[in-house]
Amino acid sequence: MIETAAPAKLTHNEVIKDAIPTLAGNIAATVASGTDQFSADDQQFIKFHGIYQQDDRDARKTQKKFIMMIRGRIPGGIMTPAQWITFDDLASTYGNNTLRITTRQSIQFHGVVMSGLGPLIKKINEALLSTLAACGDVNRNITASPTPAQIAARAEMVADCHRVVAALAPQTKAYHSIWIDGVQLKIDETENKDFVDPLYGKTYLPRKFKTAFVLPPNNDMDVFTNDLGFIAIVENGKLLGYNLTAGGGMGRSHGNEMTYPRLADVLGYFPREHVVEIAKAVLTVHRDFGDRTDRKHARLKYVLQERGVDFVRGEIEKRAGCKLEPARPYKFTTSNDTYGWQHALDGTHFLTLFVETGRIKDTPDARQKTALRQVAEKFPAIEFRLTGNQNVLLANIRPADKTAITALLAEHGVRTENQTTLLHGNSMACPALPTCGLALAESERMLPGLVDRIEKLCADLGLDREEIIIRSTGCPNGCARPYMAEIAFVGKAPGRYQLWLGGNAAGTRLNRLFKDVVKDPEIEAELRPLLARFATERTAGERFGDWCYRVVLKEQGGVLVN
Repeated sequence: MIETAAPAKLTHNEVIKDAIPTLAGNIAATVASGTDQFSADDQQFIKFHGIYQQDDRDARKTQKKFIMMIRGRIPGGIMTPAQWITFDDLASTYGNNTLRITTRQSIQFHGVVMSGLGPLIKKINEALLSTLAACGDVNRNITASPTPAQIAARAEMVADCHRVVAALAPQTKAYHSIWIDGVQLKIDETENKDFVDPLYGKTYLPRKFKTAFVLPPNNDMDVFTNDLGFIAIVENGKLLGYNLTAGGGMGRSHGNEMTYPRLADVLGYFPREHVVEIAKAVLTVHRDFGDRTDRKHARLKYVLQERGVDFVRGEIEKRAGCKLEPARPYKFTTSNDTYGWQHALDGTHFLTLFVETGRIKDTPDARQKTALRQVAEKFPAIEFRLTGNQNVLLANIRPADKTAITALLAEHGVRTENQTTLLHGNSMACPALPTCGLALAESERMLPGLVDRIEKLCADLGLDREEIIIRSTGCPNGCARPYMAEIAFVGKAPGRYQLWLGGNAAGTRLNRLFKDVVKDPEIEAELRPLLARFATERTAGERFGDWCYRVVLKEQGGVLVN
């Protein structure tokens, strides 16, 4: 007798999505009940609404205090001054009086209690933005290069970004019902129970899905870390189409060799008129072939890795109804932001402001939050743009307003030139403790001081003018894209980090695990011999990450350790 193997058991997330496909859960009733926390199932549903339930881990020893993180969905990171003012008000009224810029051109509110959820989300929607699909098993906030280009093609790329945003948005009515009307959809109602999203289906995606548009030569969106990427191909200043990338992702788990960071593959080129069909095709490949039995193995990158590029390309062409041409030439030279005042193509100015670890706040030395609020109030014609490196770009500034804006910022201690050092300006961190429940070690609160220490070490070795990309995360999930950095610290336990080396400036190469555990006080001792060798062994113009990849990791074996 031939026995047939039983199908693998679906994850609990798949079961509850199937049971309540509108994603309504019991959210509205819980918000109205006066309690301070959601049920375990609703904690999964609220992610689709842009919310994570957390607790203040600094306060755990005395009393567990539940707080919410709310993430806006801000396509391309573009905000009007009125929207900025709304977000500033909400951070002060309902959050912890800071605005946290994410690596996906969004803003997070931290420290919001249950009673503040409804008013906060409703006011975001009244400002014509949303939190729907900022988290959850759906396509999340779509990013696009924010810098005003020296060619008109950027405006065409942003227009395509917004077309894809609309095409990939989930259609459930539960979000509007809960947060705008304050009405709980009942689980046994037909509209709730039998809802099927026209794109996502009844159970949405196996895991999250990230999309980015990027305009060479600047890879400021780290396009190869995304599930879906569009590399703009421009000729004579006109956007012709895109090279398609698919299958990138940063997340991994300590001790689980089946999980790993992966760069996306370049699958081919297509004319821009097919961008929506291509986007839907890639997303539905994930929907139909992603692993729904193991959430750690559920990203699109594993489909690419295990089924192969040819299989995925064939599925995309079949679903999109168009053939992919061979990829067209492009070149990335950098992935960073250029700080200070610059000129745009249309004669206006734009200003990129450094934000330490993405946290906009007022300090005794620099009242950045207040300064940006006043810029928004006094210059209503400008545009706020969030960068993928957690900074703020002010665009569409008239030449006549440049001096006034510079003076206003200076009054609050915010500089427009010489804003930061090379190492701080190329650093990035995830929030980690005390708000993230996944954090194993400090990140945002740790990194600025660590960068100071590395700067001192570099100065001692004559490397004080060296630009090095440094990133840290409190766990291996990779929210600050650590596996692309020249130096990365990935939390393993309190005060203990993995040390990764060898990323490059263009964002086209993964780094490698160099040492599995380094204690915080020992970091300088670990880096000193490497930096000392780099100072004497480097070739002309060679960066630290490139030297590590060429020399140190080759000596170590050059093998990616998961």
